[in-house]
Amino acid sequence: MDAVRFWDDHYREPRTTRVNPLLAEIAAELPPGTALDLGCGAGGDALWLAARGWRVTAADISANAVARLAENARGLPVSAVRADLAEEFPAGEFDLVSAQYFHTPFELPRARVLRTAAHALRPGGRLVVVDHGSAAPWSWNTEGDFPTPEAVFAELELDAGWRAERADAPRRVATGPAGQTATVTDHVLVVRRAA
Repeated sequence: MDAVRFWDDHYREPRTTRVNPLLAEIAAELPPGTALDLGCGAGGDALWLAARGWRVTAADISANAVARLAENARGLPVSAVRADLAEEFPAGEFDLVSAQYFHTPFELPRARVLRTAAHALRPGGRLVVVDHGSAAPWSWNTEGDFPTPEAVFAELELDAGWRAERADAPRRVATGPAGQTATVTDHVLVVRRAA
């Protein structure tokens, strides 16, 4: 199975459109501007940002996810675009780029995509990367590497024009699809471009 078919199957049925709590915590303190949501999925983050005055470009490889988001975002400043981020990157400059749980079981030049995202920031803009730091028992990603926020920042190979504003590993209780719970760790990296 290829990436497009996998993610189209994943988003064939409606999914929750809740905002990721760490993005909400970080973005709540920021003045609205332009935002890019990488791997937007069901669109909870894009919808939350748009409802708070952000103009959002939301990109995902899944046509199903993008179509559903476009439907849910009617009347909001959201542009939902289908993009294979391994091959293409949305044009523009942004005050905020969000990459929430930007993982896939398929080949993805993740560091290159995130480096491109950092370069797409306007001066003073932020790249917010929230990764899994551990796996919940129900996750498809139960094995593998969970690089620290510091390691992710190092992979970006950015110069002094960018700095890590936040790099930590908070824990939370996650709820699975059948209502089960588990304590998991998230890895949070906020990169700010110099003003």
